[in-house]
Amino acid sequence: MTEPLFIHKLSASWADMDYNSHMANTAYLNRAVDARMAFFTSKGLPLAEMMRLRVSWVVMKDEQEYRREIFWMEEFSITVALAGLAPDCSRFKIRNDFFRADGQLAAKVTSTGGFLNLDTRKLVIPPPELVTIYQAMPKTEDFEALPSSLRAK
Repeated sequence: MTEPLFIHKLSASWADMDYNSHMANTAYLNRAVDARMAFFTSKGLPLAEMMRLRVSWVVMKDEQEYRREIFWMEEFSITVALAGLAPDCSRFKIRNDFFRADGQLAAKVTSTGGFLNLDTRKLVIPPPELVTIYQAMPKTEDFEALPSSLRAK
């Protein structure tokens, strides 16, 4: 069963601003991570639980697309949706859409990654707790099947 779309609400801080007086590209990446961590924490997987499982996310690629500016102290929301997943769940693509308070799409951040075993420092299939959450995540309209992160032996 697919979960409802997760929405994380924030306001743009002084540290998010760039020289052009709007949210900086690095701020979008940082806030996308905040939204993803809030999502997984809400599903019972805070960072402490991931450490206990000895697995973590590793992002291999971030893509950013800008549509509208977000200014200092402006409220905005970030959605969290699955844009791709490997059949073995070893690779994922998560999309974060940033919406201004007026409902206009401001930006999209799409992050592609996998799961790192914290002891072996190798890519792995995530534990069942993560697989269940990923399989139930809301999906983007352009959701795609991804190749596995694991090499065939």
